Amino acid sequence: MKRVFDVSAALAMLVFLSPLMIAVAVMIKMKMGSPVVFSQRRPGYKGGPFDLHKFRTMTDVRGEDGELLPDEERLTDLGIMLRKYSLDELPQLINVLRGELSLVGPRPLLPQYMELYSRRQMKRHDVRPGITGWAQVNGRNRLSWEEKFEMDVWYVENRSFWLDIKIIAMTAGKVLKSEGISQEGESTARAFTGNTQDD
Repeated sequence: MKRVFDVSAALAMLVFLSPLMIAVAVMIKMKMGSPVVFSQRRPGYKGGPFDLHKFRTMTDVRGEDGELLPDEERLTDLGIMLRKYSLDELPQLINVLRGELSLVGPRPLLPQYMELYSRRQMKRHDVRPGITGWAQVNGRNRLSWEEKFEMDVWYVENRSFWLDIKIIAMTAGKVLKSEGISQEGESTARAFTGNTQDD
């Protein structure tokens, strides 16, 4: 039932939002050039890797040492607006159609975090990752990593179709209010460096 709902809803949203997605793509092309869509390898269900797609929000400006500048220095005004209203996430509807993402589930994070999870936190990979999730509607990037992971695991242990509907409805409100986009002093969230204790 969840997969049928994911595919049906993703198709409907892609059709309905296609004019907006085209407009966003044109703005990115004009302001930042190519590529318009940014892809990054992420661990999905059972840790299996896939390419997560997002609209590009940062430039590729590098320092004198050839390394990319910090995120906050590469994030553009257009990128800030796209992140504020979560428009950068729209290409992930393609990931949903491919079966790599669900509409609702723990957010897919960076591959290097996998080796830092506790045994309990690894349970977040027992389901498909999602575009939105329980942690996203309960604080998003204002939560500590431990709080996020506990909410992810709670979702895995309590998931249901009606909980997904509730999270989707709550997500719409959070997006309109632009809540929890970043941690204080960060463009999004601080990197996860591990737990204070393993459980």
